[in-house]
Amino acid sequence: MSQFKILLFFIFLSLTASAQVNTSNIEIVRDKWGVPHIYGITDKETAYGLAWAHAEDDFETIQKTFLPAKSMLGRLEGMSGAVLDYAVELLKSREVAERELKNLSPEGLNIIYGYLEGLNAYAKKYPEKILVKHSFPLTIYDYLTGLNLMLHLFSDTGDVIGQLLSNSVKPLEEMSGVDNIGNSIGSNGFAFNSKKTEDGKTYLNINTHQPLEGSFAWYEAHVNSEEGWNMLGGLFPGLPVPVIGTNENLGWTHTYNFPDMNDIFQLVVNPENENEYRVDDRWKQFESKEIKLKVKIFLGLKINVKRKVIWSDFGPVIKNKKGYFAFFSQSLNNISAVEQWLRMNKATGFKEFEAALKLLGIPRFNIVYADREDNIFYMSNARLSVRDPNIDWKELVLGDKSSLILREYHPYEDLPKLLNPPSGYIFNTNNSPFNSTSREYNLIEEKYPSTFNFREKENNRSIRFMEQIKDYDKISYSDFKTIKYDQTYPDSILFIGNLNTIFSMSRDSFPDYHDILSLIQKWNKQGSYNNLGSAQWSIYYRVIQQILKKNNLNVEDTIPLQYHSEALSKTKKYLLKHFGKVDILLGDLQRHTRGNLDLPVSGLTDMIAPSYVVDDDNGRFRVISGESYIMLTRYSKKGVEIETVIPYGNSNDPSSPHFTDQMQLYVDKRLKEMTLDKMKIYKDALRIYNPN
Repeated sequence: MSQFKILLFFIFLSLTASAQVNTSNIEIVRDKWGVPHIYGITDKETAYGLAWAHAEDDFETIQKTFLPAKSMLGRLEGMSGAVLDYAVELLKSREVAERELKNLSPEGLNIIYGYLEGLNAYAKKYPEKILVKHSFPLTIYDYLTGLNLMLHLFSDTGDVIGQLLSNSVKPLEEMSGVDNIGNSIGSNGFAFNSKKTEDGKTYLNINTHQPLEGSFAWYEAHVNSEEGWNMLGGLFPGLPVPVIGTNENLGWTHTYNFPDMNDIFQLVVNPENENEYRVDDRWKQFESKEIKLKVKIFLGLKINVKRKVIWSDFGPVIKNKKGYFAFFSQSLNNISAVEQWLRMNKATGFKEFEAALKLLGIPRFNIVYADREDNIFYMSNARLSVRDPNIDWKELVLGDKSSLILREYHPYEDLPKLLNPPSGYIFNTNNSPFNSTSREYNLIEEKYPSTFNFREKENNRSIRFMEQIKDYDKISYSDFKTIKYDQTYPDSILFIGNLNTIFSMSRDSFPDYHDILSLIQKWNKQGSYNNLGSAQWSIYYRVIQQILKKNNLNVEDTIPLQYHSEALSKTKKYLLKHFGKVDILLGDLQRHTRGNLDLPVSGLTDMIAPSYVVDDDNGRFRVISGESYIMLTRYSKKGVEIETVIPYGNSNDPSSPHFTDQMQLYVDKRLKEMTLDKMKIYKDALRIYNPN
């Protein structure tokens, strides 16, 4: 960038930062579900209103998103928070923010500045709600630092740091392979065009499987400005823009994908000087500095913890008991995701949407798309390093040559994508990008760079979707909902390996547990909350997994009869202890709870409509993730029809009527009708007001 352009940029930056939003131009229109419909003349005003409305509903979680940017989360949450404070330093997130700021467009900066102004104004008006003293106001650098950390968490960098800090990455001399994939995170996206729908409309299923609460739980909002922004969808706390959803012309969803995004290097350290590492047969000095983290320990007492952070040309460095390891992902230099999401929000058709995708600011995620022109589209999106194909990047790499330093990433044109297959449908359930439609029209993996190293294959959801879709020549909207809400395992349940033998074992081998085994073997492999057999399977499956882990076995190994017997015994004892009988229904065990509401809920792990649970204090299982924000859309030349639901309600304030008001809809598999029509929104509004 020339000096003149840099000067113009900083003049623009100064003017943008100093221009105050006129809040009288902003109206927040709350519908009967508490969803905010935010209207402003400019994008900046609308972003201000979004920040204000979201802060009204969940200011606490938004604050936690940005406290690490100011090294303040440890003061609130102790060591668990200090880990993220440390990560910001290790990843140089603030330096990235300062360096990359000049590369953001005026449009992207506008909504960030508007959002920041709204958030700071809310904090100023309600200082008693601030979690950590002196954490406000936030600056543009605080915001972008927090955004960079968020992008790293999307990119599994946190998993890599965790592996290195826990000494679980084996050095080259010990290893036969390293797998740096984290826990699988589920989501579904389906799109059908008029070739596959009875009414000739284009259908889109937006159905991510995220945590139901916390920093990565969905918030529903509608933003509208006179500068062409009109989007209803879901966003995470701290984001100034919906990241999934629909405008009047098109919509999309994201699902997690699993290409090889992170690389770990074992460094060669000078045996005579541990401050040096080898690059191209010479020793080079590590870059390092001492940092101080303030950490809460107990009774509000805070202590200073000193840490040394180290960097190399290969990336940030962690020293552990096994050596020095550097790691790298393209998120180390990225803060442009908000700009890309804004362009996607404002796209009026596929060409504009595709132009937005070429920015590659979003570090990962599949994209499943549909529009009113009858286009459907799938893409496995990621910022993937350009790597030497002669090296196995799935393994730990010896980092001692400058040729291994990763600088470039693959452009949009290199990534797997599929537009309007003749089959008339596209799907993704976190399965392979090379199975996204009917078999004859699928992408061919061998045509893409081998260094992409896609780790996902098939799962129960993808196999079940394929089982269902083969039964339809064309689908109705009712069929569409049936497929979306399906809670039946495929004929052969994947990923349980030799556990399948439990379904055919002789009951005579387990005379003391005949009743439990009978319920499991007669189970129809469905997961509705009034189902008999699924609760018994759910407990047995959790117990056998613990037994196998304790004995260093996995589900693919031959499982001794005694382990099955132990698992059945513990399952029976659990049921008798907590329920007094063994023949309970899934809804007796599995609950959707918040406040005073305690409801039975359907779904098991890796079903198309799943529920993921943890133990509650009373022996029940409480749902914590799975079906989260759901949006079903139908596009035609006349516009878009929209239905949505969120697991609890649109507010995290226990005193709000919208804290739990969607829970019954959610467990009943019903949705609420939504619209982008301004006249209807104002006509049906329960409250209309300006920020402040």
